[in-house]
Amino acid sequence: MSKVAVVTGGTRGIGEAISIALKAAGYTVAANYAGNDEKAKAFSDEHGIAVYKWNVGNAAACAEGLAKVEADLGPVEIVVNNAGITRDGMLHKMTVEQWEEVINVDLNSMFYMTKPLIDGMRARGFGRIINISSINGQKGQMGQTNYSAAKAGVAGFSKALAQETARKGITVNTICPGYIDTDMVAAVPEKVLESIIAGIPVGRLGKASEIAAMVTFLASEEGAFITGATMTVNGGQYMT
Repeated sequence: MSKVAVVTGGTRGIGEAISIALKAAGYTVAANYAGNDEKAKAFSDEHGIAVYKWNVGNAAACAEGLAKVEADLGPVEIVVNNAGITRDGMLHKMTVEQWEEVINVDLNSMFYMTKPLIDGMRARGFGRIINISSINGQKGQMGQTNYSAAKAGVAGFSKALAQETARKGITVNTICPGYIDTDMVAAVPEKVLESIIAGIPVGRLGKASEIAAMVTFLASEEGAFITGATMTVNGGQYMT
């Protein structure tokens, strides 16, 4: 029986590529989404991947959603915390709501999505927790104090949890994508996009499939000796 993987924000952008890649690698995939029912249905119909709607920034919704996935598909052994939002603004203009919404969805969701699953993973002696951060959580970004703080926190969460679970057969890792060729990046004004690409040593945007390939490797048996790591996938834009 194939292992069950949950991908948050799994029907669009990077998450869509991750869901497709994990299915191709033989996993049973549940793709979470937050709001776009039409896109989620089209994704599910095209790829044969089950979709589940809930807000990852809500603890009760995560517990309920994960219970539904496990009832339908079996124990979740791989979780990819990919869902994220931006609410950009300079700090002196940022509202409390902008701050709290991003911290809740981009950081608190790590706890909300992992806590309901961790006991089962520990009991079975296997788990893969893969958390998607960002280049801007590593280097910071003007106008994104909320987002940069949340994404930096993802790495800290992963390192601490990796130490707690290493002897239980559970790995916990972070992936920090750089600028990836998704619809969100494509919407950036052309001149801004040109300046972004000019700052990437390899001279191009990344592909969602390149992030998905890293996720698939970390989920595999071949990735079992990697835990607490921060995998930087950004074309050399920020080197660590």
